[in-house]
Amino acid sequence: MRKKRIAAAIKYEKTNKAPVLTALGEGRIADKIVEIATRAGVPLYNDEELAYKLKEVDTGSEIPPELYEIIAEILSFVYFLDRKEGEDKYGL
Repeated sequence: MRKKRIAAAIKYEKTNKAPVLTALGEGRIADKIVEIATRAGVPLYNDEELAYKLKEVDTGSEIPPELYEIIAEILSFVYFLDRKEGEDKYGL
C-alpha cells in the first residue's frame, strides 16, 4: 500500500520566536497545500521524516526546539534562492 502524501507549510516572521506551522495535511489536503505553494512560487522541500515529526505539532504553533536546526537550514536555502533571483518576497 502506498503511503499518503504529507505536506506542511511553515512561516517565519522576525517578530516570532520560532517558525510557525501554518498548514499540515495528508492525502488530498497535502495535494492542495503543494498546489497552492507551487502556484505562489514557494519552493518545495521533500523530507518524509520531517513531515512525520511535523504531524506532532499543532497547526498555528511554533515548531519545537528539536526541529529548529533542520527548519533553519531549509529556510536559509529558501532565502538564498530568493536573493539569487533578485527578489525579497519574504522581507528578510
